[in-house]
Amino acid sequence: MSAEVERRVLVGRIVGVSGTAGAVKLESWTEPRMQIFRYQPWILKSAGNEREIRGCRGREQGKGMIATLPGVLDREQAAALIGTEIWVSRSALPASRPGEYYWTDLEGMDVATVEGVSLGRVSHLFATGANDVMVVRDGERERMLPFVLEHYVKQVDLSAGRIVVDWDPDF
Repeated sequence: MSAEVERRVLVGRIVGVSGTAGAVKLESWTEPRMQIFRYQPWILKSAGNEREIRGCRGREQGKGMIATLPGVLDREQAAALIGTEIWVSRSALPASRPGEYYWTDLEGMDVATVEGVSLGRVSHLFATGANDVMVVRDGERERMLPFVLEHYVKQVDLSAGRIVVDWDPDF
């Protein structure tokens, strides 16, 4: 199995219970948030345990989401899942469109300036109100680079595992 097939993406978390029949409340980090139900099987991870489940269903309720999970039949079982992370295999997600990237695909990529100076590897990304930010580490330094295509990010080569940026290596 290739590393690409094994790569996982965190798509949500169980945050509470709903009713007495085993339904759970979810946070979904997919866009739109109901897409979480299209990406299955889910890998539920909590406290070092993980299990794979299929057939999860849900609906929006107010500002939240309610889900039913196979095998979760009562409130106690649902309550035991609070805090559980919901992961899916990267291969369960649709292909990204040109010029769009899943953060998980960028993590671990080498980053170099347009002059060829290595800045390190992408550790992770995070969102700000204005744009996404890449955290690039080289063992000695940590840099936070705006992930703004064409302005700072000049090239993303997923097959080569390389991102070229217009960035001062001293900054």
